[in-house]
Amino acid sequence: MADRRSRSVSSRKQPQQARSTGLVTAILDAAVQVLAREGAQRFTTARVAERAGVSVGSLYQYFPNKAAILFRLQSDEWRRTCELLRGILADRTKPPPARLRALVHAFIRSECEEAAIRIALNDAAPLYRDAPEAHDARAAGEGIIAAFMREALPKATAATRELAGELIKTTLSEVGKRFSETPRSAAEIARYADGLADMFCAYLGELTRR
Repeated sequence: MADRRSRSVSSRKQPQQARSTGLVTAILDAAVQVLAREGAQRFTTARVAERAGVSVGSLYQYFPNKAAILFRLQSDEWRRTCELLRGILADRTKPPPARLRALVHAFIRSECEEAAIRIALNDAAPLYRDAPEAHDARAAGEGIIAAFMREALPKATAATRELAGELIKTTLSEVGKRFSETPRSAAEIARYADGLADMFCAYLGELTRR
């Protein structure tokens, strides 16, 4: 009897959970569209709810304010960036230069494909820049790069590896952001990424020879 009641409660929860997940996904998809179209300054919960086809009250069940939506979008972006770094830089089936080149191409392509949302999220950064999750995301990314540098430059000093990782990370981020502010063709993206990767690989090669 108890088992049947337990199964009945569980079976009721599953559709509810699926509906909740679907609603959250719809809200986040709508938020991305509103943010890309309107920018951070005109981003409101009312616009998101309208775009998602739900009431503002339904939206508030999951996100109490616009800052919560923006923070979720940024958190998802941090997670995807860490997955990109880890998936490429931790792949020991390829030599470090090949991994670095693959990362540059993937990162620049991603920056260009999602330029509008990234620019808008950057404008909203003061809302969550100092959140613990932001520090955790930065630390995770730095840890992945540090591990790669230890493998790529095994004979270098810790200070040299740290500097190299910081230079590559900062240059990739800043250059990628500026390059993506203008619409680019696939050929332009490939040429630009090749040039940037050439510089990074030459830099690592020089550090290896020292």
